[in-house]
Amino acid sequence: MNEIFDPLNLVLMGLAVFILFRLRSVLGKRTGNERPPFDPYSKPEQPNEQSNGQDNVIPLPNQTDQPTDSVAEQPHGGDVVIDKVAPEGSALNSALKQILSVDRSFEPEEFLGGARAAYEMIVMAFADGDKKALSNLLSPEVYEGFVSAIEDREKRGETIESTFVGIDKSEIVEAALKGSIAQVTVKIHSQLISATRDKAGEVVDGDPAKVSEVVDIWTFARDTNTRDPNWKLVATESAE
Repeated sequence: MNEIFDPLNLVLMGLAVFILFRLRSVLGKRTGNERPPFDPYSKPEQPNEQSNGQDNVIPLPNQTDQPTDSVAEQPHGGDVVIDKVAPEGSALNSALKQILSVDRSFEPEEFLGGARAAYEMIVMAFADGDKKALSNLLSPEVYEGFVSAIEDREKRGETIESTFVGIDKSEIVEAALKGSIAQVTVKIHSQLISATRDKAGEVVDGDPAKVSEVVDIWTFARDTNTRDPNWKLVATESAE
């Protein structure tokens, strides 16, 4: 029993109490309102109220500090972008805004970027005879036509050597909203090196040493009633 009142034990107990008190004052107490642990893969539900609004913040189109009622009266950012892509009052401008009215995420410039990427993938997949890649990018009708051309080429024993040089220009030339189906037509100016060889390896079409200028008019479509954001190629034609 005398060990309990040992002066050294009293000093150690007092030191432990002091350290616990200091930790509590530094770390604070849980109140039930703490922020959850940071998850780098989750989207924040609300903006950080403690942020000064400048660090790591990308402003959205027409983002303001006005109340919600006032913001609702502001024009959608996509309307302004569309006016730059197509003259205000034109049929194309009206059609693009119709698409925007049912798909508020529609951005003409982002769409063009996706169309250019799809164009390169489709052209190269067709040259390589990659049916699987084409099936994800084409409508059933267009896919059937591409596959038929690939199979005819294979029956003749022909192969295509193709190099995609790049796209010089792309522009939206037509658009329409048919029910829930949005359609956008793009005119693409590209540069390709392409040559078709027969069974013997002789060139029967194109030139493996020449860069050719190609102008295509392709129409992409998507159902705005679905959650699938991907557009598929539904029609092709040559401008020449």
